[in-house]
Amino acid sequence: MSRKFQGKLSNPKSGAAFTVRVVTRATKTESVGVQEDGALKIRLVASPAGDPKANEELLEFLAKELDIPVEQLEIVAGATGRDKLITVEGITTSDVENKFGTSD
Repeated sequence: MSRKFQGKLSNPKSGAAFTVRVVTRATKTESVGVQEDGALKIRLVASPAGDPKANEELLEFLAKELDIPVEQLEIVAGATGRDKLITVEGITTSDVENKFGTSD
């Protein structure tokens, strides 16, 4: 997992934004690395990808991994699909890269 996000992260005034690609019907919820297009790939137990329960599972997983309250996360685009844009308040893109092993 030494690939970079390749421009898929941005630094809004109060946090970070990043893209996520979800794969559903997994045996466990986990991060599985960065895709060639820079999206963070997350496997979810829930199904389907656009289901509110899957989105809730994704946000809870990201909150736990980033050690922040789930209220600081928001799906701002792609809520009904498998590719999503996530914003998070109170942390930087470097925090996201460091947590998910996406920096060299």
